Amino acid sequence: MEHRVSAGQVRRYRVRAQQLDRAPDAARVPTDAAVLDAGVQDTGPDGALWALALRGVPVRAGAWPEDLAVAWSVRGAPHAYRRADLPAVQRALRPYSDADAGKRIYDAAKPLRAAGIRPTDALGHVARTMHAVVAAPTGKGALSTRMTAELDEPYLRWCRPCGATHMFEMPFRLGALHAGLELEPGTSPPVLRRSPGFPAGQVGAVDRDSGGTGGAGDADPAGDPADDGAHDLVRGVLHLLGPATAKDVAAFLDAPVADVKRRWPADAVPVEVDGAAASVLADDLPALLGAADDGGTTRAPVVRLLGPYDLFLQARDRHVLVPEPARAKALWPVLGRPGAVLADGALVGTWRPRARGRRLALELDPWVPWDAALERAVAEQHERLAAFRGADPA
Repeated sequence: MEHRVSAGQVRRYRVRAQQLDRAPDAARVPTDAAVLDAGVQDTGPDGALWALALRGVPVRAGAWPEDLAVAWSVRGAPHAYRRADLPAVQRALRPYSDADAGKRIYDAAKPLRAAGIRPTDALGHVARTMHAVVAAPTGKGALSTRMTAELDEPYLRWCRPCGATHMFEMPFRLGALHAGLELEPGTSPPVLRRSPGFPAGQVGAVDRDSGGTGGAGDADPAGDPADDGAHDLVRGVLHLLGPATAKDVAAFLDAPVADVKRRWPADAVPVEVDGAAASVLADDLPALLGAADDGGTTRAPVVRLLGPYDLFLQARDRHVLVPEPARAKALWPVLGRPGAVLADGALVGTWRPRARGRRLALELDPWVPWDAALERAVAEQHERLAAFRGADPA
């Protein structure tokens, strides 16, 4: 029997699946967060650490725990992971197919294919070259210059804004983790360094059928989702951002829909979200069905100031998060995204930080009337953000 759920149930389920309902510092160690399995995007002034703090992890702005690492990963964006997980994350990030690799590297795929180079092979070559070049911590600019000197023409392009020839951006970013490299947190421009303990046999291992050094061969088109364990990308999206469709998952991963469908979990079950078909993992169905609106009578509402790139806002079914097109446009502009005010599973406004010295003010745009209780809760979260930054609320 297909279960029917509302958009409100979906949002409340995601709050709980992503542990946004945990109390401040509820986690005992910095690695205790379910979202670290999928990676926590580190974009913006507060980035991954604020996203983790919102999920009860004991972290503060600028103070990166040693057991967390940052790497370019999904969509070429920087994400935080448990440092010990990076080898497993690299395996999970290997392209599902050559078509997938080509889609991930965008416009770099065309000249590579024209030169007879498979996108998967290109990523492996870039990774091995990067690993050899980065013997010591290296800034992105210096590394780009070295890579340009090391690579052949199909890997390079003329960059009009820079007025120079250098390698395509996405192979550069996506090749870094396959090279066993991580980013030094807080560096801008980024500084890359070898990740301690990264297995030498995994450097450049990009094909899914390569157990070691990443030689040629077709990527496994069937692909058993269980092979990627806790970091399986398709299962991770279905668990943390479910229910979802194959198209939603593919858009989140920048992967072809056909590859996502081939790796669709056997234990995914169908549901209807306000009449639209989607799927959720069978083990998550009870939590989804149990996320019905109780009117806030049995528990305190969860109020959070979500950062602009918080995972909760990264779902591709944006109409489930924000049904009104004008509000969606305000929350996801092309440039300069604001944060979102989350109240008991609903997005009720946007916020932007306004810092002057040690004082942190917020520019708030409520979408609905806020009662006194919600205003107090937002003020408490303002204080929490200020404390996280080491500032005073203004």
